[in-house]
Amino acid sequence: MLLYIHGFNSSNQSDKALQTANYIKQHYPNLSFHQPQVPTSIHEAMALLTRITEQAKANGEPLRFIGSSLGGYFASFLAEKYGGRAVLVNPAVKPYELFEQFIGPQYNPYTNEHYQVLPEDREAVAQYDSKVICHPDRFLVLLQTGDEVLDYRQALHKYHCCELHLEPNGDHSFVGYEQQLDKICRFLQLP
Repeated sequence: MLLYIHGFNSSNQSDKALQTANYIKQHYPNLSFHQPQVPTSIHEAMALLTRITEQAKANGEPLRFIGSSLGGYFASFLAEKYGGRAVLVNPAVKPYELFEQFIGPQYNPYTNEHYQVLPEDREAVAQYDSKVICHPDRFLVLLQTGDEVLDYRQALHKYHCCELHLEPNGDHSFVGYEQQLDKICRFLQLP
């Protein structure tokens, strides 16, 4: 099983999500691949991601995750809790510290959805913080120093013991992501 988790105010139809889906379809057509639209509610998002993960685990499938930004934060939690391997792309490390700037009305341009970020969402997302990485061998972390949304140094610090791929410049979307897919799939040990 491979679960792709997009970031905050993004979509399962974002460029990275579609590039991943197309690559998997072309090279691993028999792989159980999940690319859900993650709900805007933190609790609903984690309920969905947990359900997919637990079902795959119950079926005896190896667990694999790709998470971008906030999706990387969720993927980190899931890989630490349930096992498996995870690739994190410019992951959020402490998203609860950033929530103040997002409290209030939000608009997702991918889904055309209007919703609210509430003060309690900060505490909700903090519940899923894997403060210490206990299984560094499970993670490949892709970072670009030009990330304009998140400070890449936080991820560099948190995941220092994991396999890291650090590139200069770039941006939050991870410029050239598509060229990383072969490396990503090898790390995830796809069949």
